[in-house]
Amino acid sequence: MNIAIIPARGGSKRIARKNVRNFCGKPMLAWPIEAAKDSNLFGEILVSTDDEEIAEIATAYGAITPFIRPPELSNDHAGTAEVVVHALNWGRQQGWRVEAACCIYATAPFVTVNDLVRGLHVLRSSQCTYAFSVTDYPASIFRSFEPLREQGVRMVFPEMYHKRSQDLPTVWHDAGQFYWALPHTWLTDSCVFSKNSAPVFIPRWRVQDIDTPDDWRRAELIFNIMKSQFNG
Repeated sequence: MNIAIIPARGGSKRIARKNVRNFCGKPMLAWPIEAAKDSNLFGEILVSTDDEEIAEIATAYGAITPFIRPPELSNDHAGTAEVVVHALNWGRQQGWRVEAACCIYATAPFVTVNDLVRGLHVLRSSQCTYAFSVTDYPASIFRSFEPLREQGVRMVFPEMYHKRSQDLPTVWHDAGQFYWALPHTWLTDSCVFSKNSAPVFIPRWRVQDIDTPDDWRRAELIFNIMKSQFNG
């Protein structure tokens, strides 16, 4: 079977309790759980958390929370891959036979069933180790510059100054929504961002980091516009 693993710790710093905060009518965590459920791709949807309230909400929306994540995997320095490996090892102890595992971020309310289906298709149809969500930058990073300490600015890529915008290289970044891989890939701790990974493109208007109150407000505005368009 395939499994979804959703890391959701309780100690978010910049937006307190953001994993369970109300986002457009539901706890933030509910949206990725429901997308995973509706996709019918997963035999189990496991939320890895160190927090009892998060566990209760996850269970109410159809996920399982079979363990409380240990403290060493719940601090500010614990990586996502470590959390996924911990969940996979727990599943192996239960006798699970996992074909593919998808890590979905708890703060990914824009993830859709189609995104998850596309991701699994890309993983299965390619020789890549990961299939993960990506998007493009709103402006080319090759036109970026940094402020100087005293006065003025300095281009980060001065060699690109005379290039036309249409001639600049295409650059993407992690959309921070989902990461498909085989269990072996997760367990060997291979790098996600490499030539062996396959990008699954998400349009920029459906991607939003949610780390500050301003991010949160912007995400809600986009989400509500999406709902009004699709329901109208």
